[in-house]
Amino acid sequence: MTADAGQLRVGGHDLAVDPQAVRATIGVTGQFSAVDGLITGEENMLLMADLHHLTKQEGRRVAAELLDRFDLTDAARKPASTYSGGMKRRLDLAMTLVGNPRIIFLDEPTTGLDPRSRHTMWGIIRELVSGGTTVFLTTQYLDEADELADTIAVLNDGRIAAQGSADELKRLVPGGHVRLRFTDPDTYQSAATALREVSRDDEAPRSSSPAAAASANCAPFSTSWTPPASRPTNSPCTPRPRRRVLRPDRRRQGPHQSKENVR
Repeated sequence: MTADAGQLRVGGHDLAVDPQAVRATIGVTGQFSAVDGLITGEENMLLMADLHHLTKQEGRRVAAELLDRFDLTDAARKPASTYSGGMKRRLDLAMTLVGNPRIIFLDEPTTGLDPRSRHTMWGIIRELVSGGTTVFLTTQYLDEADELADTIAVLNDGRIAAQGSADELKRLVPGGHVRLRFTDPDTYQSAATALREVSRDDEAPRSSSPAAAASANCAPFSTSWTPPASRPTNSPCTPRPRRRVLRPDRRRQGPHQSKENVR
């Protein structure tokens, strides 16, 4: 593919001038595993070493090191078809690293993995980044992007719709908060202790009437959510992202008033 205009440099190499140097700089792990299930994990690694023109001795050394690094040594001589999904993804990534690329493209590396394998893959990616490797990762999981990415680009119809850090992007989207109202001071203090990352309003009045105490037995607290567009920006009830608010109840609540909308 020939560029229509502009200039592209990857790892300091001009793609138009030295494409082979660009290829040597990058590694790609696709969404679908490139592992050959008919041969063993070790043979898959040695095949990649041959494709990178490593000597036989060097190829075996690199393969052994990567299999050990990805906790695949015990299964190295078993057919790859017997591997679990997480093991295949780890082997696939290990094969990408045989050429020691400086830049790696990972296409949805945790899709279909169980939670344990997913977190293992997250740890491997963090280790690669801390070792100086640049990782371009595509994902549909927002929590994955939040956990792993320094910079996030949101794509819409193939174009970047927004770009920035996780915190910067979160500030672009109005959030909501959950407000808990208590009629019983002891319950309020217990909740405030259990929920540490909250905003408290200790100055709000507390009802001590018998009717309020009776209602507290039916509805110990109520929750309310503030929709993004329901308040002007200068309102004291303007929602703040990822914020929970504890507030002693200002009025008596019956059993059918445990949830209300803030308007």
